[in-house]
Amino acid sequence: MPEKVDILGVKFNNYSLKGYQNEIIRRLDDKLSTFIVTANPEIVMAANENPVFMKLINQDADFVTADGIGIIKAANILNKPISERVTGYDLFTWLLDIANQRKNKVYFIGAKEEVIDDLGKRIQKEYPNIEIVGLKNGYFKDKLDIIARDISKTKPDMVFAALGYPKQEQLLDILRKQELPAIMMGVGGSFDVFSGHAKRAPKVWQDLHIEWVYRFLKEPSRFRRFLALPRFIEEVYRSKRGRR
Repeated sequence: MPEKVDILGVKFNNYSLKGYQNEIIRRLDDKLSTFIVTANPEIVMAANENPVFMKLINQDADFVTADGIGIIKAANILNKPISERVTGYDLFTWLLDIANQRKNKVYFIGAKEEVIDDLGKRIQKEYPNIEIVGLKNGYFKDKLDIIARDISKTKPDMVFAALGYPKQEQLLDILRKQELPAIMMGVGGSFDVFSGHAKRAPKVWQDLHIEWVYRFLKEPSRFRRFLALPRFIEEVYRSKRGRR
């Protein structure tokens, strides 16, 4: 197993997309409870402000992926390169293919009602072999342990949560501690993109690693969230100076 890369206290696995796929297939075959955190600079900064969240990521997650070019750049600044950016959306769509091939049970939770409804319709149309055992929007009032209990009852092979951080990770952490034998991953805004309610940046923007600029231009109201990136890079340089 490759050595983990520490970026501002968050310990990232250093796998390529293919490496993650091989590990996930192995764990799926063995029916192992698997909790995946897809961490971008925002999540790293949030973890630095919340020790409980930091502990959850580092001690409870089975895999922490570099979801964001900012993480890759930070690793390079610290002279600890991560082999590849692995986005939550890419893992999500790949896992849907796997679930369809294996006729798996999948539980989806998060986003708005119209988003989750359209997501379900697309799954039924394009992945007919997936057994949808849950389609629940993210605007519930029940406590997370009650939601976790309801999810467990469906005996899913995969669980995808689009509740935003840290809520999605907190929910999946409950299921992981209960050793639910499923692949579980927080996917942020992936439901919005997959359902057609939001657009992912064109491939040329992705290849140039400026997806975040595209998102900002589309949603300028997210300005405060985008400020996390320069603060993150500043902290990385400060961390590097502190290590000398």
